[in-house]
Amino acid sequence: MAEATRLTRKGDLAGATALIQSLLSAAPPQKPDTLTEDAVEGTFTRLADGPAAPARQPLSETLRWIKAGGMPASSPPLAPSGQTTDGARFSAHSHRGPQGNRDYMLYRPASAAGSDTALPLIVMLHGCTQSPEDFARGTGMNALAEEHGVMIAYPAQPQAANMQRCWNWYNPGDQGRDRGEPAVIAGLTRDILQAEGVDPTRVYIAGLSAGGAAATLVARAYPEMFAAAGVHSGLPAGAASDVASAFAAMRNGAVGQKKAQPMPTIVFHGDADSTVHPANGTAVVSQSLAGFPALTAKVKTGKAKGGRAFRRTSHSDADGRTMVEHWSVDGAGHAWSGGHASGSYTDPSGPDASREFLRFFLQHRTGPKG
Repeated sequence: MAEATRLTRKGDLAGATALIQSLLSAAPPQKPDTLTEDAVEGTFTRLADGPAAPARQPLSETLRWIKAGGMPASSPPLAPSGQTTDGARFSAHSHRGPQGNRDYMLYRPASAAGSDTALPLIVMLHGCTQSPEDFARGTGMNALAEEHGVMIAYPAQPQAANMQRCWNWYNPGDQGRDRGEPAVIAGLTRDILQAEGVDPTRVYIAGLSAGGAAATLVARAYPEMFAAAGVHSGLPAGAASDVASAFAAMRNGAVGQKKAQPMPTIVFHGDADSTVHPANGTAVVSQSLAGFPALTAKVKTGKAKGGRAFRRTSHSDADGRTMVEHWSVDGAGHAWSGGHASGSYTDPSGPDASREFLRFFLQHRTGPKG
């Protein structure tokens, strides 16, 4: 894999492709449902009209995507649309800090106006090629924030940091505390805490795809800041350390870092995701469970109003609080489950991930987690 990385960075995609294909073909066959189960690579696309999985793409094209900036992606970001309506505000802001600068959009619900109550905050990390405005439309989080009295922050990954606007989850310099992108996101969150009077015990982080992978890293780097994490179609912390291992993790799944600390986590993943293998969702769950003492598992199956079946596994403590939750969505690809077609990379036919994330988050506060 180190040689594949060297060839990719050098521009020899044909050589890197041949090398990785030879490595994959030499690997022994695996049993189904393991973290090394093979999967086809695919585009990062919207699924709105049924369970069909995304079309396959050549391995060489996937390598070009990774070289260009991380996770496979498509479609340009949508134009900004932040507006002020009925006392609610969706406004642009900028964070400036020693680790780097980031713009972000902040949604303040109408209920926040003139209120002395400190509101919860959810930090939402978009996927590749998306913008904060696009991500807000697709997830419908602002409407839920209005319903439940929650603030939502949407940091923007600029092209200067990544050509495809992906969060750099696979770079070692962006994986730890007080450095790189985790430090920038933590600094941005501190800005909001200070400026908006947010309840510091009810701060959460979530993301899609590359944003989901980044959310796991940030939550574990700053457990005193974030009370819970949400990962949609993402990867476990420590899944990769360069572009070659990123490709392998996306294609086959990755275990990630074995060392874990308690962090309440909810995971959504489509079982037909051909961009980020569903085994990665299972790995995020396993990684999260490792930080807790014994939990009791309960499985529920059902079908969303939009048509997709799902399997939800909840892991609860002795007091009945769900500490880790895993939603596997039948036939869903690489898209936000239950999202709105007005945003990119959404699957309206799935269960409502946004509502379930919010429900899960509001059970938890910072403090002892295990």
